[in-house]
Amino acid sequence: MEDCIFCKIVAGEIPADIIYDDAQVLGFKDLHPQAPTHVLFIPKRHIATVNDLRPEDAALAGQLLIAARSYAAEQGFAERGFRLVMNCNADGGQPVYHRHLHLQAGAALPPGFGTR
Repeated sequence: MEDCIFCKIVAGEIPADIIYDDAQVLGFKDLHPQAPTHVLFIPKRHIATVNDLRPEDAALAGQLLIAARSYAAEQGFAERGFRLVMNCNADGGQPVYHRHLHLQAGAALPPGFGTR
C-alpha cells in the first residue's frame, strides 16, 4: 500500500526506532507511548486489519506473538509481565490500517490501561 505509514517504515522511507527485525516481522517504538515500554510489531506484508487475515496467515500472525515474547525476554520484563493489544477497525481503536500488535510494559498496568 503506497499510502500506508507502516509500509513506508518497512520500506525504509520513513525512519523509526527499530527494536526487532526478521524476515517477516518488524518491531519499533510507538511514537505516542501509553506505557514506559510501548512497541509495535507489524507484519512486513501489508494486512489492513484482523478481518483481513486469511487462514494461510496463521503462521505470520503467530510470528507477531513470538517476536513480542522474544523482545520481552531480551528486555528482562517477561516474567514481571506485559500487555499485548491488537485493535481492529474504528470502533476497536485502530488508528493505522496495517495490522499491528502493541506490546506495553515497564509498570504494573491496570486493567484496560493504554489499550487505545
